[in-house]
Amino acid sequence: MAEAEAQAPAPSNGAPPAGDPTVAPQVPAGPGARKAAAVLLGLGSDLAVSIFRLLDEDEVRKIAAGAKELRKAPPNVVPEALRTFIEAIGRVGSEAAAGDDLLREMAQKALGNDMVRRAFDGVIAPPQPDEVLGPISEADPEALAMVLSREQPQTTALVLSAISSDRAAAALDKLPAEMRPQILRRMAAIESVAPEVLKEVGQALAQELRAVIAGGMRRVDGKGAALELLRRSPSAQQGEVVSAIEKDDPNLANDMRTKLFTFDDLRNLTDRDLQAVLKEIDGSRLTMALKGAAPTLRDKFLRNMSQRAAQLLSDDLTAMGAVRLSQVEEAQNEIAKLALDLSTQGRITIVRAADKMV
Repeated sequence: MAEAEAQAPAPSNGAPPAGDPTVAPQVPAGPGARKAAAVLLGLGSDLAVSIFRLLDEDEVRKIAAGAKELRKAPPNVVPEALRTFIEAIGRVGSEAAAGDDLLREMAQKALGNDMVRRAFDGVIAPPQPDEVLGPISEADPEALAMVLSREQPQTTALVLSAISSDRAAAALDKLPAEMRPQILRRMAAIESVAPEVLKEVGQALAQELRAVIAGGMRRVDGKGAALELLRRSPSAQQGEVVSAIEKDDPNLANDMRTKLFTFDDLRNLTDRDLQAVLKEIDGSRLTMALKGAAPTLRDKFLRNMSQRAAQLLSDDLTAMGAVRLSQVEEAQNEIAKLALDLSTQGRITIVRAADKMV
């Protein structure tokens, strides 16, 4: 019996064998599926192809089932289905009076109230920032920052609020650090702005932007370049230059003085001078400063400490977890300033790279 079942021929209509796990069980199509299949046949190949592209797999399965049942249907099934379909379309005309409300409701679900209100009520869409600001909205962030750096914070805040967030962030990053808090504070307070105001601002800034681009202007780090030149000068000359600057701009002079001698420059101190600095340093601040120091500088500090103090410092560094870079830089700047003060007092000698030693 088992052998007879194994050798049983497949169904003659090409259907898969019963119990095939890869085939979904057939479900009766129903009159709706038969009508849909008949309508697709009546519409012709081109329209049927377009409609099939809009259907999901379950819908195609139902139509396929309906198409199979059409084999047993009477010859007039396709014309009858088309007639019913056309009559249904004709009945839609009776709802034309309510068509505005119906379509409006459908559009709201898909597109939202604002766009639909403008479209159905004839309201003019507000101009987009790109249209109002013109070339400013697409300007290179660095060029835009150069233009905005000469503007009032309120003007800069308006422009950055109206352009894309990525472009605004890139431009803000290139603006002077001292301007950023004022700009961001004003941006946070902006709730709305008249297109006319943006347009006026955009036109004015566009002229400056064209001048920047045409002139080939680029941002340079003047302070950094000046510091690099001073670093290559002897100590006496550095002192003279900074003292002269201090007469006109004390803040700039103080900033340059602290940056001319950094924590890394402590590696150039003699062991005796470094020991003098160590006597004045708070232990916790030294640990924080050495957390981000180069191994050679860290070793130099340890060599100039007692064995016990060096071991305690090494243990503290090992036990210290991750810290903010800003905390490390703050501690390093404090120690560098302390060494600079000791040098001014004549207690240690700071040797610059350009100083000639005998």
